[in-house]
Order: sequence, then C-alpha cells, then structure tokens
Amino acid sequence: MKFLHSMIRVKDVDRTLHFFIDLLGLIETKRIDVPEGKFTLIFLATDHGEAEIELTHNWGSTENYSTGRNFGHLAFEVDNIYQTCQKLMDAGVVINRPPRDGHMAFVKTPDDISIELLQKGERLAPQEPWLSMENTGTW
Repeated sequence: MKFLHSMIRVKDVDRTLHFFIDLLGLIETKRIDVPEGKFTLIFLATDHGEAEIELTHNWGSTENYSTGRNFGHLAFEVDNIYQTCQKLMDAGVVINRPPRDGHMAFVKTPDDISIELLQKGERLAPQEPWLSMENTGTW
C-alpha cells in the first residue's frame, strides 16, 4: 500500500497556492480542470513522486467549508523550524502553536487547515522570540 494524497477544499486558489508554494516550498505536480463539473484539482508535493496534497476548487462556490479537528492536520518536516516559522510569520501567517520546544509548531492555511511543522532530525535548542510567545489559537 502506498499513501497517495490528502484532499482539501479551497476557496481562494491564489492565496492557497501562495501559502503552499511560495511560503512552504511545495511544487505543483499536476492540474486538472473539469469544466463539466466546474472544478479544478491541483496536486502539490514536496518533490515529484512524493505524497501529494490535492487542492479542490469548486468554481463559483459560495459554500463555507466547515473546519475542525475532525479533519486533523497535514504535517511537514522542515530543515529549520525557527526559520520556517519566522518566514511564515513575516508573511502574515498566524503561528497557532509556536515552536517553543525547537521541535513542533502549528500554523493554518488561508482556508483554516491546520499544518504541523516538525523539525528534521534532533530538536533545536529553545530560543527567543519563540519561548515567550503564547499560543494564538487551537490547531
């Protein structure tokens, strides 16, 4: 068995692609427009051949997609959790659970999907400003 992808519905394709591609560094591996169904599927991954995230955009939908802990989260391993969180925070992304322990943080996409960031290898030594940051929400 091989894990293929997780699907999330998105309202604003541009904002979501900015988050996943420009800020997290994923690549677009495939895009499928389905005019008869009025939707687009966009597949993203850390590299070709790796597990993917399928973004589903329903054209013209005004539906508010419910979110919650029942979905859980997507997790990504990062080379430096502090640098990654700083880059995201500088871009206006809210850090819901700061990386105070040098190992784990949680952020949310523009569509309120929780993203867990995990430090690659050993945890980094605790450092400011992350030590004194409060949680800003739930993940």
